[in-house]
Amino acid sequence: MQILTRPASSSAISSSDALISKLRLDNKTSEPYYQQLIRRIQTLIKSGELQPGLSLPAERVLAQSLRVSRTTIKRCYDELRKSGQLSTHGRGGTAIRQPAKISPTLGKLKGFVDEMHEMGMTATTRLIEQKIVTDSTIANLFNRPQDSKFLRLVRVRLGDGIPMSRETAWYDLSLAPKIADWSSNGSMYAFLQKECGIDLAWAEQSIEAVMSSREETKVFEFSESGPCLLFKRSSYTAEDTLVEYVEGTFRGDAYNYKIKLSV
Repeated sequence: MQILTRPASSSAISSSDALISKLRLDNKTSEPYYQQLIRRIQTLIKSGELQPGLSLPAERVLAQSLRVSRTTIKRCYDELRKSGQLSTHGRGGTAIRQPAKISPTLGKLKGFVDEMHEMGMTATTRLIEQKIVTDSTIANLFNRPQDSKFLRLVRVRLGDGIPMSRETAWYDLSLAPKIADWSSNGSMYAFLQKECGIDLAWAEQSIEAVMSSREETKVFEFSESGPCLLFKRSSYTAEDTLVEYVEGTFRGDAYNYKIKLSV
């Protein structure tokens, strides 16, 4: 299943002349030229005016156009490469970095940390909310009384520092109240097993194509709503007891799922 990248913003910069006009430097400030350039390029990336894959002017060309030394341009490009915002292509050319394509294989229940490790990436998590709640809709889903309590987690999951997904998860506290003590520093699946004595045996998952919501567009730093994958997963014990329900939106320009089919 191949997910197409989002369409370019209508305000996207498509020529060197247009870019150079946006990068004009201020010689009346004490801020070094290379730092001014870094800040301007980062702003254009965040606004969507500089799209992933766009080639930037060669160091010599940009230096001449902005009337600065080539060393200034080189330092700017080097700093942006170190931060993962630029990449090198061709014969030393420079381009806005494309988000890495993640190609996990479906068919095995695994957490985000394990999935990123499998892809050779470093997983980190930004915890938005960790709260004990009552929710009649979720209670019905878990087949529990309406006043049952659940741990709700809202997290942004990152791979190599790039936001990959925004997910909301619910956990049934009636199975093990200790679930509420989970720390955001560790794997929830490992915590369930080691601290709560709960082994997940299987899960049911659906995937559908959606457009990012306003919040997701902001999280993924899209310039406008873009295509994403919405995952809904219910995880069970061997006794078919529902432990976890997750709804997660994954950015469509970074995921390419593989499914192995038997004949």
